Amino acid sequence: MTNSSSVAPEIQFANLEQQGDTAQLGIWVFLVNETIFFGALIFTYFVYRISYPQEFAAAAKDAVLWCGSVNLAILLTSSLTMVLAINAGAQGRRQEMVTLLIVTAALGCAFLLIKGYEYYLDFQDHVVPVVDFATKPGEGSAGELFWIFYWVATGLHAIHLMIGIALVLYMLLWRIRRGEIGSAYYAPLEVVGIYWSFVDVVWLFLYPCIYLVGRS
Repeated sequence: MTNSSSVAPEIQFANLEQQGDTAQLGIWVFLVNETIFFGALIFTYFVYRISYPQEFAAAAKDAVLWCGSVNLAILLTSSLTMVLAINAGAQGRRQEMVTLLIVTAALGCAFLLIKGYEYYLDFQDHVVPVVDFATKPGEGSAGELFWIFYWVATGLHAIHLMIGIALVLYMLLWRIRRGEIGSAYYAPLEVVGIYWSFVDVVWLFLYPCIYLVGRS
């Protein structure tokens, strides 16, 4: 196994520090674009929510609160384990880093399992626009707009989380296994951590929009 201290920078970089800085700049540029995308989606949500406050509140009451709340706790915990994994890698504690990354990926999978179960409950409750949607008292036709946002926003978030899990597994099964991540160079792990934190922050915004409306 290659020792991380012997990892050489790519040919286009003068040293590992420059390579790491470039990687971090790249992920931040990417996340700016993603922020604009999700920001536009949430802005559209608030436009319609302000236009139809009662209908949105009535529709949101059918969202499965415990699923969203448990998933919020799961993602917050996964952010902690990811940060601890990066810290362990920076200090050369390889086994601890591996364990924490496994826990992070497992928490991400747990989120998706709960989300999948929530989707099942949504189908049972007939709140799937186009496919199977039943308008309920107090919602009116505008209530369907809430559920369109729900499915689009949570679906896109789930896709981003699956990408995050895949990146963590890539770190585990390839970069760390080959000895390319350690105290001498752990920038790729930091990049994955930044992406993972972004996914968590998106859920922090989606959670009150979906689950807390009309529940005062």
